[in-house]
Amino acid sequence: MRRTLAAAVAAVLLLPLAACANDASSTAHGGAAPAGKTVDGPTVKIMVGGLDKVIYLPAMLTQRLGYFAEAGVNVELLSEPAGVNATTALLAGDVQGAVGFYDHTIDLQAKGKNVESVVQFSQAPGEVEVVSAKQAAAIRTGADFKGKKLGVTSIGSSTDFLTKYLAVKNGVPVSEFSPIAVGAGQTFIAAMQQGSIDAGMTTDPTVATILSKQIGTVLYDMRTPEGSRAALGGLYPSSSLYMNTEWVEKNKDTTQKLANAFVKTLKWMSTHSPAEIAAQMPADYAQGGAEQYAEAIKATLPMFTTDGVMPAEGPKTVLAVLGAFHPDVKGKEGTIDLARTYTTEFVNKAATG
Repeated sequence: MRRTLAAAVAAVLLLPLAACANDASSTAHGGAAPAGKTVDGPTVKIMVGGLDKVIYLPAMLTQRLGYFAEAGVNVELLSEPAGVNATTALLAGDVQGAVGFYDHTIDLQAKGKNVESVVQFSQAPGEVEVVSAKQAAAIRTGADFKGKKLGVTSIGSSTDFLTKYLAVKNGVPVSEFSPIAVGAGQTFIAAMQQGSIDAGMTTDPTVATILSKQIGTVLYDMRTPEGSRAALGGLYPSSSLYMNTEWVEKNKDTTQKLANAFVKTLKWMSTHSPAEIAAQMPADYAQGGAEQYAEAIKATLPMFTTDGVMPAEGPKTVLAVLGAFHPDVKGKEGTIDLARTYTTEFVNKAATG
């Protein structure tokens, strides 16, 4: 009864961020991933907002490389296609950690919940605004969004927030274009092919499929730090391991083990080729073929940090974007304590350990 009530409350709290970062590949891998080697240590459940998404690649890669076991912690990776579901599970107490977008920590603080990023995987959104090949001549900048149908994973998602920000930044009020919820993967691609959307925001490997089939072209590429700065005015930290602050304080040794494992993976990623990274992942993640999957990883790789540390000015950029549209954040920016939305305590020790 208590667990059901907690889950219901969590779901209500997270409605404005529904399906945050929900850019799945062509199929969603739900349920649990195969467990890694069992070790004599604590067990932690981590919910990932889509294990097969390139933007969340470090979660599965850490397990495949055996780094959780090496760090002395047993990790059960669970998968939901939407990042918001990972956060719901965290708030309900079903899991101890979640892999999803950092922006949840700011949104939840505005609602009185203390959640913090413990390991920051990325310094850019990993998102791409793609224009339908049929609309390539008509949509050349965000100023051309007026009167257009723009695809997002769902209304209130991170793709929705970023789309609105890009429109307003280019002088187009949110009332002058139509955000269309089209999901991700094959549903996103189908919507573009059928003309249901003129442009839309998604991630790899969906982007790689669209480009390979010449269905669309890239308008804003936020898979790199440079692309994030150009589109959003600064670095935009997104995918991360975030946890309830209270749990972290009570389980510092276990949290450190997780940080040690993830930081080692991020360092490994920085010294290996996209093809080598792709070879470590489950074969069914490469739905467009091994070569295309490696290219998708190559295009997205620049978004990742090499040490798990939050980029210094990143939280301010995220707060500015959310503050522009999010009903629970707008007007409350001055009350948000960004220092409480992340910690570098564990990644700093991991780097020197």
